[in-house]
Amino acid sequence: MSQEITEFIENVKEPWQAQLCHDLRQVVHSVIPDVQERIQYNKPHFLKNKKYAAVISNSKDAVSFTIFNAAGLELPEGLFDGPPERKTMKFRNGQQVEDEMLTPLLRQASSTL
Repeated sequence: MSQEITEFIENVKEPWQAQLCHDLRQVVHSVIPDVQERIQYNKPHFLKNKKYAAVISNSKDAVSFTIFNAAGLELPEGLFDGPPERKTMKFRNGQQVEDEMLTPLLRQASSTL
């Protein structure tokens, strides 16, 4: 795991957002064991074979998680937004990461990277 990403998460102001970032990072690492991490555009990016697999983004009231290479995914209705090639889910205060939903989606999307 990249120290740069660890420091990013440690510096997130809202504790609930930092926890979501940590949990999302754990999901990525559980699905893509050899994932590369880097900060790009002031956001944690996760790459497999030098291609984007996922990104975490914070805003004032949400944490967004984007899955790349998402065109073939069957997504739960109403949870994801964005163009076919990348889909984003927003988490708000009080929500938790649902590993059992995100894991197979990220696994499928990253399997062809």
